[in-house]
Order: sequence, then structure tokens, then C-alpha cells
Amino acid sequence: MATENVLHLDARLRAAARLVRPGHKAADIGCDHGKLSAALVCGGRCPFVIAADLRPGPLSVARANIQAAGCADRVELRLGDGLEVLRPGEAQDIIIAGMGAETICEILEKAPWVRDPALRLVLVPATKHSILRRWLCREGFALRQESLAQVSGRWYAVMAAEYTGQAFEPTGDFCLMGLTKGQAGWREYLAQQLVKLKKFCRGVQDDPTLKGPVEELIARLEAELEEKGERKT
Repeated sequence: MATENVLHLDARLRAAARLVRPGHKAADIGCDHGKLSAALVCGGRCPFVIAADLRPGPLSVARANIQAAGCADRVELRLGDGLEVLRPGEAQDIIIAGMGAETICEILEKAPWVRDPALRLVLVPATKHSILRRWLCREGFALRQESLAQVSGRWYAVMAAEYTGQAFEPTGDFCLMGLTKGQAGWREYLAQQLVKLKKFCRGVQDDPTLKGPVEELIARLEAELEEKGERKT
């Protein structure tokens, strides 16, 4: 197994690695193949990483990859569910990647100690980005940075959030786009998000309190895409 293959990350994980603060100990929750953990320590971004997964199979693959990369002394592997594998203060940056937004929210809800301004959460939701942004805002987390990443023709939002305690109700625009507007690929990402919003709208046709505002949001965002020369979805 060549080291360069072990350390090769897709666009999502490269974006996640860039949002981890240099010099901080990190925890890679749901580490899967362990390549992100290996890249963080081998690349010098983190002095130490705790790599955890719920299943023994992926953790075994991660162990092999980390050993192949030559960084087993700087990555500790743990088997367990979500943030139950961590004690408060063990990591300063926490990465949760490759899970649906609702699962990420559940993991964070079960660990109230993450409401710590000194912590940074680096989150890569596989689905329902809008739900995660809304949850973060309502729970007092501020989005500090977001990066768009395209993998296999699909766009993902990679988020960095920190706790401020200042909860608020986000707008529909913010839930859909967050801090991504103006980045390379943001129009394509908005078109992708609009497809999902239209599907949601079809499911609330009998609820006038939701139908009207959602239809208004769709029309406004479609007009924005048209102004930029983009085709409607």
C-alpha cells in the first residue's frame, strides 16, 4: 500500500483538513478509512489525532492505512459511538464527516460539552445541509467558514462552527446557502439545493403556513440564478 495513496483525500476531506486549526489536537469521529486522520498528522497540521468509528471493520481498515502512512504513534484508534469515545478537553477540533445532517445533530446533542467556545467543529454532512445549518444557529453555534467541494458530480458544503451561545432563527436563504455564496461552484450548489427545496415544497402543499414562504423563496432564488445566466432547475 503506497503512502501517497493512503494520504490521498477527496475534495471534501481536503476541505475539511484545511478547516482544522493548525497545531491543535483533533478527533476524527466516524473516521472510516482513517485517511483524513493520517493526512492531518503526516502533513503537520495536527500533532495528534483520535480516530474513532462505530464499527470494527472500518477501524481495522483505518489501522492498516495509518500504519502504512507511518504515523501510528500520533493517531489513537477508538471504537465507539459518536462523541462517547471522547472526554471533554481531549481534542480541540472535532471532525464529523460523511454522515447525514440529522445524525450529526444527534451526535452533538448527546454531548452537551461541545458547547465550548474553545472547540471547533468541522462538519461535512452527506445530506440535508440546510437542516444542519438551522440546527447550529438555533443551538448557539456560529458558522465561521464554509467551503464547497465537488465529488462525483455532487456538491458538498464543508463547515467550521464554534459555540457562541447566541442562538437565532436563520433565514431560508441562509439555511440553503450558508457562507458559500460567491465561491467557485456556488451557483451549481444553489441549483442542487433548489432541487431539494422543490421536493420539500411538494410535500407541504396542504400546509399554507409553509407552502407560501417556500414558494416565495424558490422564486427569489431562481430569479437570482437567471440573473447570473444559469438555467432553472
